[in-house]
Parts: sequence; structure tokens; C-alpha cells
Amino acid sequence: MITKASVILGLIATLVVGGCHQAETEKPEAAPILEATTPFREDTAVIKEYVCQIHAIRHIEVRGLERGYLQNIFVDEGQMVNKGQPMFKIMPNIYQAELLKAQAEASTINIEYLNTKALADKNIVSANELALAKAKLDRANAEVKLMETHLGFTDISAPFDGIMDHFDVRIGSLIEEGTLLTTLSDISKLWVYFNVPESEYLDYKAHKHDNARVDVQLRMANGQIFDQTGFIETIEADFDNTAGNIEFRALFSNPDKLLRHGETGTILMSKPYKNALLIPQKATFEIMDKTYVYVINQEGKLEQRLITIDAEVPHLFILKEGLKEDDKVLLEGLRKVHPGEEVKIDLRPPEKVRSELELYTE
Repeated sequence: MITKASVILGLIATLVVGGCHQAETEKPEAAPILEATTPFREDTAVIKEYVCQIHAIRHIEVRGLERGYLQNIFVDEGQMVNKGQPMFKIMPNIYQAELLKAQAEASTINIEYLNTKALADKNIVSANELALAKAKLDRANAEVKLMETHLGFTDISAPFDGIMDHFDVRIGSLIEEGTLLTTLSDISKLWVYFNVPESEYLDYKAHKHDNARVDVQLRMANGQIFDQTGFIETIEADFDNTAGNIEFRALFSNPDKLLRHGETGTILMSKPYKNALLIPQKATFEIMDKTYVYVINQEGKLEQRLITIDAEVPHLFILKEGLKEDDKVLLEGLRKVHPGEEVKIDLRPPEKVRSELELYTE
């Protein structure tokens, strides 16, 4: 027969056993092992980008040198022309008539000179009279040359190999002296202009060795990299005080005539960093526009460390100050830990961490 006392004792025993079992299952979990690494040193470079303007190495205005009606156009807009190729012809009738007139006058004066010379040879006229006749003939011949030059100006030919722009006149237009006909661009080579801030100009001069060529690349407007490498050719003399910039000029070959005068792009210039101290970007976090890392001290506890970043390369930061090479930096779990917390780490070699970062992004 079950008594009330035996029921109570059974309940007590059950509670005791259950409590012991719960105590065993609620043991605190072991702290997770988090990945960490150390900063490392390496020669590297940062690619600086500058918006640029592309210019033909020669870009000129083609203008009429004489007054008259435009008689012929021998080329078309956008056409490649060769040096000496005829481009325009201004109606030459007046200049041809003036040339014939000058030639006739020169022939008459030449006859007079020959007669005077014959007389001078016989001492019939003085040497001074012969000299005056010679001067008159020289003047007449000079007038012929002048008329030939004016007539030659009615034929306008390409001064160099280049590409035509649009026409500013049409056949039949009345051309005044100096009238703009078109523009011509030599795009075999390109001058590419871009502005560099004062601080980066000083860095450039500090790292550049005398007479050493500094190569640059050009990213075109479609995002593709131009297949020719250029180099810094010259730097403007004065800074723009309003913007704090100075203008650089790079020279590029353009053998396929792909790029044209007036295009835009982006210059990519490499800035070297010798023996730079680097850490993975994933090891950092920001608070109020400042960058920090978690450093594991000798006691295995976390310290929040402020760092200064000098530059950025893919997956990595170049450090200016805040860390040393032997500091252990937390790589994962940054949002789950707090300063002063004790952690266990898996310290991984920097080269292994870097290879995994590059593999992850490919």
C-alpha cells in the first residue's frame, strides 16, 4: 500500500536527479578558436587615378590665305589625309591673270636690261645706268615670285598626315583671307593632360629618380585599358592656386588611330611603397570615421588599437602607424567580441591569409 509519505519521497528523489542532470547539461561552452595573423612587410605599389583630357600631338586650324570663291573640295570630313594631299582649291582666275601680267612686265624689263648691258659693255652708258636697269629687272622678277605665291595659296594641301574634322565652308562659299575651312589632327601620337594635387606631386618628385621614365596607363571611356603604355613627358611650370593642382602631360603612341582629339579617360599611375607594412582589410573596423583593429596581448586578451592607414591595395591596407610586425591581429568575429575579452586564437601565417583572400575574390 502506497502511503502519502512514500509519494512525497519519490517526488523529492526525482527533483534531485533531474537537477543533477540539468547541471551536467548546462556546463558553459568552450570559447571558440578565432583566426588571427600578424602584419607583414612587402614592396608594393598603389595605383593612383586621374581624370584626363586627350589631345592630338598636332591639332591645327586650316584657313584660307587668299580671298576668292571656294572652287573645289578634294577630301571629306573624317578622312585620313597624307602630307601634301590636295584639300581645297580657291578660284584662281584673278591670281592667274596677275601672274601673267607680272611675267609680261618682267619680260619687257629683261629686254631693256639686256639692251642696257650691251651698251654698257661698249661704254656707251654708265655703270650706274646698268645697275639701275638690273635693279628694275630684279624688282620685276620679285613681283612674278609674289604673284606665283598668291596663286599657290589658292591650292590648299595637307601640311602633315592627319584626320579631317567637319567643314566650316562649302563649295561656292566666298572665302576671305583667314577664313576657317576645317581642322586637321595628327593622332599618330597623343598628349594626355591630367591634374595632380600638390601633395601627390611632391610624392612623385620624391620617388622619381633623375632621367628615370615613369610609365602610366590609360583607361578609356568604355572602361577598357588602352593597349599602349605611355610615360610622363613633362610637368607644367606653375600650380593652379585655386585648385591646388599642377598639370602633367603624358605621351602615348596611337598606331591604330583608335583614340582621337578631345576624348577623355583616366590615367593610372603607380606610386611605389618600399617595405610597406600591410594587414588584411577584413581585420579592421571603423568607429566614428576612425579605423581600429583588435590586438591580442600577451595575456590572451583583446585590445582595441587605433591605426592610421596610408593607402589601400586590393584586400590590404598599407599602414602608416599603429601596429608592429609582431602584433597579433584578430581576423574574424570582430563584431562578436569586446575589448578585454579573453580569446583563443589560431595564428595563421600572413602569406597563407593573403593567398586565401586573393582566391576568394577570383
